[in-house]
Amino acid sequence: MTLVAGVDIGNSTTEACVAEIGQDGDIRYLAAALAPTTGVKGTTDNVKGVAEVVREALARAGRDQADLRTVLINEATPVISGLAMETITETIITESTMIGHNPDTPGGAGLGVGVTVAFGDLLRRSPGEEVICVAGAGLDFEEVAAGINRAAARGVRVTGAIVRSDDATLIVNRLREPIPVVDEVTLVERVPLGMRAAVEVAPPGHTIRTLSDSYGIAGVFDLDAEQTRMIAPVARALVGNRSAVVVRTPSGEVTGRRIPAGELTLIGERGKATAEVGSGAEEIMRALRRVEPLLDAAGEPGTHVGGMLARVRGTMSELTATPLDGVRIQDVLAVDTFVPQRVRGGLAGEFALENAVGLAAMVRTSRGPMELLAAGLRDTLGAEVLIGGVEAEMAVLGALTTPGAGTPVAVLDLGGGSTDGALATGDGTVESVHLAGAGDLVTSLIDSELGLEDREAAEEIKKHPLAKAESFFHVRMEDGTARFFEDPLPAEAFARVVVLTDAGPRPIHTRHGMEKIRRVRRAAKRRVFVANALRALARVAPGGDIRRIGFVVVLGGSALDFEIPEMIAAAVAEYGVVSGTGNVRGREGPRNAVATGLVVRHAMSAHALR
Repeated sequence: MTLVAGVDIGNSTTEACVAEIGQDGDIRYLAAALAPTTGVKGTTDNVKGVAEVVREALARAGRDQADLRTVLINEATPVISGLAMETITETIITESTMIGHNPDTPGGAGLGVGVTVAFGDLLRRSPGEEVICVAGAGLDFEEVAAGINRAAARGVRVTGAIVRSDDATLIVNRLREPIPVVDEVTLVERVPLGMRAAVEVAPPGHTIRTLSDSYGIAGVFDLDAEQTRMIAPVARALVGNRSAVVVRTPSGEVTGRRIPAGELTLIGERGKATAEVGSGAEEIMRALRRVEPLLDAAGEPGTHVGGMLARVRGTMSELTATPLDGVRIQDVLAVDTFVPQRVRGGLAGEFALENAVGLAAMVRTSRGPMELLAAGLRDTLGAEVLIGGVEAEMAVLGALTTPGAGTPVAVLDLGGGSTDGALATGDGTVESVHLAGAGDLVTSLIDSELGLEDREAAEEIKKHPLAKAESFFHVRMEDGTARFFEDPLPAEAFARVVVLTDAGPRPIHTRHGMEKIRRVRRAAKRRVFVANALRALARVAPGGDIRRIGFVVVLGGSALDFEIPEMIAAAVAEYGVVSGTGNVRGREGPRNAVATGLVVRHAMSAHALR
C-alpha cells in the first residue's frame, strides 16, 4: 500500500485527503483535514498552509510523515476578486446646500420651513416670521429650549432647529410646541444664515418623505422643472434617512457628475469586444459572451477599471515572479451594485448610495509558479509532489464518491474566489470551466453596499442568519420565529440586529434594519453564485443547453451556506434540472471533493501503468 495525500489549495481554505492506494488501484481513505490557505492561491506562500493541513491529516490517520510517498496538488489558478467598485455617478453639493444624516436621536417630527437664523438672533426676529434656529457649539440644551420658547412667546414662528450637540430629544422635551430638530451636525457653523431652509424629522420607525422626493423639495422651494432636475441628486442622497435639512442658497449648485469608469476590452477566442464600465454589468457580460472563452482583458489607461486590472497584473507578477506580459486575465464577472459615497459639500458626513459596478478578475499565469510551489513542498514534506489535473475535473471524480451519484452528472464547485463547473458524461469525457467570482466577491458586495467597512462582519452576515434582540433572553429571527436563550445576551446586543454565529449572537454596528441587511445579503448571493452557476452550466452543457444536463451536484465550502444550495436549486429547476449538495466519500459533505478526486485520479493512473 502506498500512502498519498491529495491537497486542494483554494482561495480561502486548503483541504487534504490522506489515503492508501493498493497495487490493484484500490483506495483506502484514512483521514481528511482543513486549514486556512496561506498567501494567494497558486503561489509559494501556500507551502506553509499545505504542510500544516497534510500533517494534520496524517496525525488524524495515525501515520508518520516519513511514510508519506506522494503529495498531489491541484492546478491552483490564482484568483484576484478585488472589487473595482467603479462608481458611475457622484453627488456634489456646494455652497452648503444639504444636511441629511441619521443621528441616533433626532427630536420631534414633521416638516418645518423657514429662514435660517442664528440662535442669538432669535429674539430680534419679527412676530409671525417663520425661522429655522441654528444653534452652534457651546450651547446647553436647556438654554436652546428656553431661547426657542421665548421667541415663540413673542410670536416668532420657530418651525425647526439645527444643532451641533447630541441634544435634540432633550430640547424638544422642553419646548411648549414641539418642532423637528436635527442634531449632531458637526459643521453647523457652515450652515448658511438668512437662507430659506426645510427641516424634516420622521416619526420613529419611519423615514422622511418630503425631502427625499424631488417633487417634495420642488414644492417647498418653488422650483421650476430645470431646478427640480438639478436637485434630484439631493433627494436621492436623502432616501431612507430619518432626518434631513435642505438649504436653498442663491449661489449654491447641485450637480450630478459622471465619473469616467473606463472602457474594458475583452479578448477571446471568438474575437475582441469592448464595453463601457459605466454602462453597467449586463453590458460587460454581454460583451464577454460574444468572445468567450476569454484569453485576456485590458482596461482603458487612466481610468478606474484600467487601474484595477493593472493592480491585478502587478500583484500577480510580484507574487508569482511572472513577467507582467505573462499574466493573463482568464475570466471576469461584473455585477451591478450600490456603494455609499461621501457627498462632497455636505455638513454632517452625508453619504449617498451611488451606482457602481463590481468587477472580479481571474488571473492566469504560466505553470512556473506551480512548479516553484511543488519544489517548496518537496523540501518541506520530504515527499514526491505531483501537480494534478484541472480543479473542476478533479471535483467530478470526488463528487462521484457521493452515495448514489453516477454519470452523466454536472458539478458546481463553489469556492471563495472562483466557481468551477464540470460535466462528466457516460463515456468518461469531462468538460470543465473555471470562472471568476464566488464567496469573496459576495462578502465584498455586502461590506460595500451596507457601508460596514468591516470585512469580518460582512463575512458573518454572509454565512449566518439574522435576528433582532427583543429582550436579553430572546431574539426574533429573520423568518419571524422567536428563539430563546438560557443565558442573557450581551448588553451591546440589546435592541440591535445580530448575526447568529457559531460563537453566539454578534451585534451588527449599522443603522440598517434587519430586512435591508437580509435583502442585500440575498441579492449579493444571487448576483454572484446563481449567475455564475447558470453561466458555468451553460458553458459545459451540450450545445449550451442547460436542459440537457439532468443532474447537478453542488460542492465546495460555499455549498455549506444556509441559502446558496436552495437558490441554485430553484434557479436550475426552471430548466428541469435536479440539484443537490454532494456528500464526498459519504462523510465529508460538500467539502474535500478536489482533494479526493486527486487521489482517485492518481490511483487510476497508477493502476493503468501496471
